[in-house]
Amino acid sequence: MRTFDTPESLEAEVGKEVCVSDWLTISQERVNKFAEATDDPQWIHVDIERAKRESPFGGTIAHGFLTLSLLPKFFESQVELPFGKMSINYGTNKVRFPSPMLVGGRVRGRFSLLSVERLPDCVQSVWKMTVEQEGSDKPVCVAESVLRRYF
Repeated sequence: MRTFDTPESLEAEVGKEVCVSDWLTISQERVNKFAEATDDPQWIHVDIERAKRESPFGGTIAHGFLTLSLLPKFFESQVELPFGKMSINYGTNKVRFPSPMLVGGRVRGRFSLLSVERLPDCVQSVWKMTVEQEGSDKPVCVAESVLRRYF
């Protein structure tokens, strides 16, 4: 866990990889629940037998947006910002899904700090967030995420 007690301590990490999360196994149950919650039951995600027969991946894959939705979990398990009252996800500058996330595989997040900007009521930080799958050369998600920590 990396703790940044002040905006200055965060600014000192610009341009660096700050942390890497623990591995998380992506279960079919998680994918099915995400499909149900988002009303996106496409067979490539939820039909194991059809995905084995017809997909180029040999099985089911997780939704790209499921991958993206794991970023806060990974981030909050590794970074603590005790200065200020609350943090919000301000948005993303870009998101890409270079490779499919195979169900049953393990993934983790890598976080590099791109910039820190002090605004009148908050500190805004931009992070390169990468989700990598164990055993794969290509990441399953790369996002540039904008976070704000309000005073």
